[in-house]
Amino acid sequence: MRIMDHATRPYRSVLYIPGSKERALEKAKDLPVDAIIFDLEDAVAADEKANARAMLAETLQAGGYGGRAKIVRINGLDTEWGAEDARAMADVGADAILLPKVDNALDIKPLTDLLPDGLPVWAMIETPRGIVNAMEIAAHPRVAGLVAGTNDLAKELNCRVRPDRLPLMTSLQWMLLAARAQGVACVDGVYNAFKDDEGLRAECEQGRDLGFDGKTLIHPAQVAIANAVFAPSEGEVDLARRQIEAFEAAEAEGQGVAVLDGRIVENLHVATARATLAKAAAIAALELAT
Repeated sequence: MRIMDHATRPYRSVLYIPGSKERALEKAKDLPVDAIIFDLEDAVAADEKANARAMLAETLQAGGYGGRAKIVRINGLDTEWGAEDARAMADVGADAILLPKVDNALDIKPLTDLLPDGLPVWAMIETPRGIVNAMEIAAHPRVAGLVAGTNDLAKELNCRVRPDRLPLMTSLQWMLLAARAQGVACVDGVYNAFKDDEGLRAECEQGRDLGFDGKTLIHPAQVAIANAVFAPSEGEVDLARRQIEAFEAAEAEGQGVAVLDGRIVENLHVATARATLAKAAAIAALELAT
């Protein structure tokens, strides 16, 4: 089941919000983000886990997040909090449950056993095993999205953190291949230097060019850049429209290809053009809903 389709719902900006911070939870209702990851794991201290769980459940039931996708990252099921997190979030209005440190598809079943049918699961891919098994994870019928946990992955790989992310490139591309092969959403990891706009833009552009649907973010100040980079530009939208028009005109004349601006336009280009227009329309609809 692919309930949260990346082709129809934008995930340009996916902001982590601590589930224990009431003020942050309220502020997020007015942020122009496509999706929110309400975090019960890393962002919440051990002695606050139960309180955060209860407050988040009440907050989600109250609503007010408009068209934003509401994803809850629970604690791992190998911890004392994970199973109770899953039970508490099963019927409070979340759009998906995000499971951390997924190593293989077998990790998904204990979670789905705790959730109602129809509530999708997203998987954090942040370990070498998770990368190697990304295809089987993405193929699980309840999985609707993958999230790159680049900080943990870099730690596990013992690789250098570089602006070009070359040491992570194989992992990122393998994860993307799995997501695209199985038709699920795929969101890039965080950029830690939240005051470095230039660095964030460069990494967003790299992620966009690789094929990610969007980027996870750690601070509201990062939202505008992610939204801009992962949205089709005016030039891309204009080109898409003209490609479709040119191809349809060629078809009307019995031709299988068209020529636009000195370049061949074939079926595959038209498919990409239609996807571009659909994404632009989905973004516009989400902005109206929020």
